Amino acid sequence: MQSEIRPGRFQVLPVVIKNLIIINALVWLAQITVGRDLLSIEDLFALHHFSSVHYHFWQFITYMFLHSSDSFFHILFNMFALWMFGSTLENLWGPAKFLSFYLVCGLGAGLTQAIALTYDISQYNAMFEAGQLGAAELFALINVSTLGASGAVMGIFAAFAYTFPNSQMIILPIPFPIKAKWALLGLGILDVLGGISSESTGIAHFAHLGGAAVGIIIVMIWNKRNRSDFY
Repeated sequence: MQSEIRPGRFQVLPVVIKNLIIINALVWLAQITVGRDLLSIEDLFALHHFSSVHYHFWQFITYMFLHSSDSFFHILFNMFALWMFGSTLENLWGPAKFLSFYLVCGLGAGLTQAIALTYDISQYNAMFEAGQLGAAELFALINVSTLGASGAVMGIFAAFAYTFPNSQMIILPIPFPIKAKWALLGLGILDVLGGISSESTGIAHFAHLGGAAVGIIIVMIWNKRNRSDFY
């Protein structure tokens, strides 16, 4: 894998990232302006479990272009992180390779989340049979949706941390610079703890972990040399 970027060719806003940001922004605007009574964008395009009445196969791709219609910060943070870490990688790899990587990481994140939901739903069914859940509650839990680019973005960040492990960055509220490799490790630990917690946070922790894992695997395959400096 090429590890140097020619300064004269570096694009601050590369073409793929620019278009991804535009598409995500347009979809988010549609989400907040199109009434749910007219068209439920989330029911059609957010990711649902296989057992959900709203499941469609295309959702494994489309879910990563939707964000919470209740919070501007969801899409803002994801698009900022995409630009912050992805711009270097797109300049390094080129547009086609970067776009393929992004989509595969998002797909892997979605599949990981679906597997995690399969376990959760089996627990919900057991609770329903034991009389601990009502039918309406079970229906709502089975039809919960996953949306957002964070799984794909975690793949981007994982690839950045693998390729540039010793890059220094500031992550609030940590008051001092931290290397990318340790930031990735810390985020991974937080997602593991969040994923196994019994409390619902509204965050797709396993999607984050799946996206990061797929990202690491891909760059390890692409870069056949040993990364002895990933410490």
